[in-house]
Amino acid sequence: MSLIAPSLLSADFSKLGKEIQAIEKAGADLVHWDVMDGHFVPNLTFGPCIIKANRAQTKLPFDVHLMVDRPDKLIDPVAEAGADMITVHMESNARVADCVSHIHSLGKKAGVSLKPHTHVSEIIPFIPEIDLVMVMSVEPGKGGQPFQAQALEKIIALKELIGHKKVQISVDGGINPETAEACRFSGADILVAGTSVFKAKNRTQAIAALKGNK
Repeated sequence: MSLIAPSLLSADFSKLGKEIQAIEKAGADLVHWDVMDGHFVPNLTFGPCIIKANRAQTKLPFDVHLMVDRPDKLIDPVAEAGADMITVHMESNARVADCVSHIHSLGKKAGVSLKPHTHVSEIIPFIPEIDLVMVMSVEPGKGGQPFQAQALEKIIALKELIGHKKVQISVDGGINPETAEACRFSGADILVAGTSVFKAKNRTQAIAALKGNK
């Protein structure tokens, strides 16, 4: 069974605290924050001050995804804001190895994310060092996009590359009960879901469905 990390990108921004409490009550395992800078992706979203303001709303781990050009500039601020896991993009303008080392030096889990067209071989040098690899199953930057099936091949390939190492595979984008089942079958450990959770009439049932519970 995969862990579910609802993405606040699809939440009601006017009441984030209540939204976070609601997904915890509904059975979420993590809270996913998409931090965007308007450069790496076109949109602007949450910053460290918003993450910090909502840290007291839940005891769930904060999974912070830095969709930014220079993640090295934001590692300290988001760590101080309460992040438990910090993921940087392979395609950013920062030295990924330095970012991973810095994240670990702050006592946080470190992840590396791959855009849909970035080959899994790019992650090989980092597997011994990271805690998480995130497969983007949509182009980063906007919620509600359809799932790209090529992500399943990446998950399977990563599972083989990781072997017995303690590295989790996260999948982000277009997750619904059908694609969640395919991701679980392929070996995903964490499913990041926005629209399918926050737009559901019953979020408890929605999260259970993503976990494969009927």
